[in-house]
Amino acid sequence: MRQVVLDTETTGIGEGHRIVEIGCVEIIERKLTGRHYHVYINPQRDIDPEAAEVHGITNEWLIEQGAPVFSQVADDFRNFIAGAELVIHNAAFDVGMMDAEFSRLNLPMTREFCGVLDTLKMAREMHPGARASLDALCKRYGIDNSHRELHGALLDAEILADVYLMMTGGQTALALAEESEEKDEIVEIDIGDIDIDASALKVVMASAEETEAHNKMLDLVDKKSGGAIWRR
Repeated sequence: MRQVVLDTETTGIGEGHRIVEIGCVEIIERKLTGRHYHVYINPQRDIDPEAAEVHGITNEWLIEQGAPVFSQVADDFRNFIAGAELVIHNAAFDVGMMDAEFSRLNLPMTREFCGVLDTLKMAREMHPGARASLDALCKRYGIDNSHRELHGALLDAEILADVYLMMTGGQTALALAEESEEKDEIVEIDIGDIDIDASALKVVMASAEETEAHNKMLDLVDKKSGGAIWRR
């Protein structure tokens, strides 16, 4: 499965507003590939001051950077996301902005060539009544977003990718991964086959800090899976 985690920054909210930045990161079979798409765009209209305070992008800066207009990047953008499932936080907004841009160029709408998964809707279903902002989900899943002083499309897409993988990860079987130049090989080990003299093993107790960190991880596993086996 190919997924593209996507975020946009815009001139504001409402009819007539335009996209000023697009950030995307690629996931294939639940692994970040390192491929990304990122572009700043000249919106051909003023950026609302309130929006500029959020993402830090100004019309003057875009002009200085020689940012292209949307029509100049539309084909490259569509080629990057085509056929993928888009993972977006509050998808209705971003897809609406993208479709408005596509419609100005008489191009097909987003859902005609992409699937769409809304992590905001997913979070509200998984955690009813809890805050579901990207910052709140970072805190819930222990993801460090302290380096984010302003919203940026590529940075937010990278953070959302980590959040999405944590939200959908679940528990996996014990395995050791051996890197190969040709492919990734998974070597599964039956612990019962390992011959060890238990009396020769040194016992090292966890420190208070390690125990606290372990319990926090078990709390997270409890929320994701309905019960950590280590607490049974």
